Amino acid sequence: MAYDVRRIAIIGAGPAGIATAKQLLAERHFDQIDIFEQQASTGGVWNYSPFAPADELSIPQTNPHLPLEEPTWADSDDENHTLPAPIFVTPMYDRLESNIPHFLMRHSNDSSLEDQPLFAGHESVLRYLNKYAEDVRHLISFQTQVYDVRREDENGHDSWLVCTKDLPTNKVSEKRYDAVAVASGHHYVPMIPDIAGIRGWNEAYPNVITHSKYYRVPDSFKDKKVVVVGNSASGFDIAAQISTVCKHPLLNSQRSQAPEFQRDVSWKHEMPEIVEFLPRSDASHAVRFADGRLEANIDAIVFCTGYLYSFPFLSSLRPPLIVTGERVENTYQHLFYTPHPSLAFMGLPYKIIPFRTCEGQAAVIARVWSGRLELPSKSDMRDWEAARVADRGAGKKYHELGKLEDFRYHNELMDWAFQAAPKVGVAVPSKWNKRDGWVRKNIPAIKRAFADKGEARHRVRSIEELGFRCPE
Repeated sequence: MAYDVRRIAIIGAGPAGIATAKQLLAERHFDQIDIFEQQASTGGVWNYSPFAPADELSIPQTNPHLPLEEPTWADSDDENHTLPAPIFVTPMYDRLESNIPHFLMRHSNDSSLEDQPLFAGHESVLRYLNKYAEDVRHLISFQTQVYDVRREDENGHDSWLVCTKDLPTNKVSEKRYDAVAVASGHHYVPMIPDIAGIRGWNEAYPNVITHSKYYRVPDSFKDKKVVVVGNSASGFDIAAQISTVCKHPLLNSQRSQAPEFQRDVSWKHEMPEIVEFLPRSDASHAVRFADGRLEANIDAIVFCTGYLYSFPFLSSLRPPLIVTGERVENTYQHLFYTPHPSLAFMGLPYKIIPFRTCEGQAAVIARVWSGRLELPSKSDMRDWEAARVADRGAGKKYHELGKLEDFRYHNELMDWAFQAAPKVGVAVPSKWNKRDGWVRKNIPAIKRAFADKGEARHRVRSIEELGFRCPE
């Protein structure tokens, strides 16, 4: 299956969208590359929004089919003559530091992040991403929301009608493209499970339950009895921050055993999953855990339970992309929409090193859409998805690439890209090497040693300074 795409739309100017644009430009084949970004700047999910209203958060929240998010508006700056800008809530919180060492986190052949602490703060990462995007800024339409994408037939070939709205003016526009790369991320629709009694409990005790997307600082948890649900990297980090001000011990509810580096901490008590939110008649502000234990007088519950995949601007697509929101349906290699592979999705997998993974994906789509690399038959692509479902299930684990699987995935993408017919001057992003793999495997221990340095951690630039050395 070969393509000769000329006009491409990229949805999103975050890390994935910018990496995609760079690989497409490097291919020196495409006539038109347009990037649409609803925020006023690059950086995507790394943009910090200090105002994070959770007023419209449904509890429980298991519906992936939510409408497009409406922005709030920043005040204008009369002194600098700037107009109000749209703000979209991201999961970025005030004291967030990366959970990936900077030399693994950065894009290929770009070491500019390495003058920062080993695990860089979100402000440093955003500055890095803004600088990384400089040479493609001329392609970006900022404050432009894509509200609909429809496939049409144009002389026997796919054509995609991309409908956009200029947010400051509400002016709508339409353009046709041969291909669309969706790089809008998947941290938009928070997931809060439908646990027995949760709906009535939330009505009885409003504003007690929230989601990590809306967490910013720990101050509001001072002297409160707190339950944090989930043991992901962000869940542990948020729990650690809240523990500095809340009543001890903080209760950490989790379905599966926490990673080893999270277990030996004095400030939290590990609990199994919550199985019931109890009515007021049984006890005040109480929940029951899977082991039968009841905890009452709870002041705050923070669900760090992740997000649902959602693409409201592609809701007309058939067969559908989104059913439960736990995975993206009808996709090949977590990348191509099998029925019409001129639609691709960047960065769907999780538990990955995201910047480099998206680079690898972009290198493949650039070569496929330029005609230098062929896709397998649609039958073979459907077989790949069926095999993945058989191995991982049709739920959340479908896109999970943990335990170095993301490294194998990236390197396989690079091997695939190398199969393209040669083209002078077009480089392929670098593959992961043995040292990278060793560091990736040991990130939890490295991160804990980094955190144990306290304020001195801000001066640490290498794993060697923490006593780690990759074996020869």
